[in-house]
Amino acid sequence: MKKVIHTDKAPKAIGPYSQAIEINGTLYISGQIPVDPATGKVADTIEEQTEQVMKNIGAILEEAGYTFADVVKSTCLLSDMANFKPMNEVYAKYYSTNPPARAAFAVKALPMGVMVEIETVAVK
Repeated sequence: MKKVIHTDKAPKAIGPYSQAIEINGTLYISGQIPVDPATGKVADTIEEQTEQVMKNIGAILEEAGYTFADVVKSTCLLSDMANFKPMNEVYAKYYSTNPPARAAFAVKALPMGVMVEIETVAVK
C-alpha cells in the first residue's frame, strides 16, 4: 500500500506532489531544492545549496525510517555543469562508502532559480 511521507523538517511541496512516497519497501523522494524549511530562504553558493538539499533529503529519509545507507539511486539536476565539481564534493560527504547509482544533468532552469535539485530512491 502506498504511504505518503511528510515532515516539517523539509520544505513543503510547491506543487501537486508529495515530499516522498513509500511503497513495497521503496522510498521515492521528490526532487529536493535548497530551501531552508525554517526560514524559506535559499543560500547563495552551490556548496551551501547542495548542503541544504542533502539536509532536506536526510530529514525525509529519517521521517520514513531510512538512512543515507539505504539510498540506491540519485538524480542530480544542475542549472550549470560548471557547478558539478563543488556539488559533487558536498554530495560525497553523505555517501563516503558504497555510494548509490547516480545521474547528473544540466537543465535550463530549476524552480525558484536555484542551482541544484536532487531526487532520491531508497530501499530497505
